[in-house]
Amino acid sequence: MNYTTVGVDIAKSVMQLHWVDPDTGEIVNKAIKRAAFLEHFANRAPCLVGMEACGGAQHWARRLIEMGHQVKLMPAKFAKAFNIRNKNDAADARAIWMATQMPSKAVAVKTEAQQAVLALHRIRQQKLKFRTMQMNSLRGLLTEYGEVMGKSRAALDKAIPGVLEKLAGRLPGMLIESLREQWNDLENLDRQIADIERRLQTWLKDDRACKAIAAIPGVGLLTATAAVATMGDPKSFATGREFAAWLGLVPKQVGTGGKVVLLGISKRGDTYLRTLLIHGARSVLSHAKDPGPWVAQLVKRRPSNVAIVAIANKMARTIWAVLAHGNPYEKGYVSVRPA
Repeated sequence: MNYTTVGVDIAKSVMQLHWVDPDTGEIVNKAIKRAAFLEHFANRAPCLVGMEACGGAQHWARRLIEMGHQVKLMPAKFAKAFNIRNKNDAADARAIWMATQMPSKAVAVKTEAQQAVLALHRIRQQKLKFRTMQMNSLRGLLTEYGEVMGKSRAALDKAIPGVLEKLAGRLPGMLIESLREQWNDLENLDRQIADIERRLQTWLKDDRACKAIAAIPGVGLLTATAAVATMGDPKSFATGREFAAWLGLVPKQVGTGGKVVLLGISKRGDTYLRTLLIHGARSVLSHAKDPGPWVAQLVKRRPSNVAIVAIANKMARTIWAVLAHGNPYEKGYVSVRPA
């Protein structure tokens, strides 16, 4: 079946559509109000809808798929390459329409449950950022009055009661109370972060896919839940290597005249999941009692950071294999290429 390709530029109030009429060849560039967006596609024959993977794209993709349309979500950088000269809604929709027809790896359309898990991860990440900001702010304010403390949270908690008591005789009471409130806010953030991790732990126990990949060395609570939610459908990736490349855990290539040079990792794809995998690989290299002969030989031949990225790449491929084939993790399993 031949699908008409429609490029959609998402916005808060007005959606811009671009397509070529298959019967007349007319180029159509049409603006539609947000309230009439789904009504427009409900009255159309099934088509291929291309959108940037931005805020709200997952919601619209799910609704359009329910109507029988095909949806291709793309990173904004990929669509931007097709925007020629001026930037406006019509030009963006045309660029998305052109990018949709190019061969590229689409962003997975996630279920609402998967998006909920990723939302918990984002909230937790924000809480961690706030907690670090609070600690740095508190430490910087006290430095202005000659009180310097260690960088760790334990050093701060140990020193802050005595420091505030010492400064109480020199500084206004309103400042001392505000500093004490800021210190107490750290405990509130600790409790909120622990609550989020407890909710993720509950989801991990109830989800079969999360429990399956949590058995892989270096894959913990955060990595398991984030990997399942970020990947979407594992069958959308042809191989584990494709999934590792999608995460940016492969070398970037620069070549000309038939000569190809491999650089550092490309750092494309999901930054958050790639970071979790690298941290997990570092724990395997540092704390595993028996990392295996492959890791032992790798460390002898390569620097530690290169070895960590290689282990993270292998972890990503193992995660894909477990989820795509539905088999439990086996430590001594040897992959054999089919004849």
